[in-house]
Order: sequence, then structure tokens, then C-alpha cells
Amino acid sequence: MAKDYALHHTGLTVSDIRRSLEFYRDVLGFEVVYEHEKSGGYLADVLGYPDAHLKIALLKLPRSEHRIELLQYLSPKGVHADVEPKNVGAVHVAYIVEDIHEIYAHLTSHNVEFISAPVKVLAGPSTGAWAFYFKDPDGIALEAFQPPPVVNS
Repeated sequence: MAKDYALHHTGLTVSDIRRSLEFYRDVLGFEVVYEHEKSGGYLADVLGYPDAHLKIALLKLPRSEHRIELLQYLSPKGVHADVEPKNVGAVHVAYIVEDIHEIYAHLTSHNVEFISAPVKVLAGPSTGAWAFYFKDPDGIALEAFQPPPVVNS
């Protein structure tokens, strides 16, 4: 069954869509595909909340078909979940980068909160890669991942 499908987007529930847009667009370089506010109708049916009222923004990176959807629930109001990476149900979104140290410096200059500094992968299928975790404004874990160098044989 899965062979007939592809990923379309990953939805992230945020507390303040303006603040999140500033981060994803202005700091991480995402392009805004669209923004809108929606309530009731099919959205309420899909989400299962009769009083659903959301601000929504769909974002993309220039070199990726996968989209990030930011969702701010105006109604019903939610609570801030414990999204630490170790907790069941928490997610992280990984981004491929060309220069891990340049990205780390860029994020440092924007006062981004880090979970880790760049680490070289020393074992497994990603040996030679580099990665680090950081947080978005709501504490959602994000990963910068620089793939290992391609070895020509």
C-alpha cells in the first residue's frame, strides 16, 4: 500500500504563527507558499473539532518538495505539550544542509536555542555525516544534517 503514496507535508502546531513565520522564513530561509485563516466547514470535519478555527501557513524550502504546515489553533485552545525529543509522540524535522558549521554559526547569530553542537557521525549508515539539534520558538526539535561526502570509486 505505501508504495502508492508520497509525503505531502508535516504539520507543526505552534502557539504564535507570526513568531513562527519569522523564524522559519527569516532565520531558516523557508518560502511561504500560502497563509490563511479558516474555521468550521471541512476543516472542522477533518480535524474532528466542531469549533475549529486556525491560522495556517504552508512553507517550503527551495530544493525540497516536502512542505511544513504551521498551524495555530485559535479554537479549540490547546496546551503546550512536552516536545522534548525523548518523549513519546514528540517529533523532529531534519533538514539537509551543505555546510553544518556555517548553519550553526548562522543560527547562533540569531540566538537560536541548541540541543547539541555539530557532531560528526562515527558509525552506521551515515558515517562521516554531521548533525546537530536545535529548537524552534515553541521548543519543537529540528535537526540540521550534512550528509557524508560522496566517495567516487
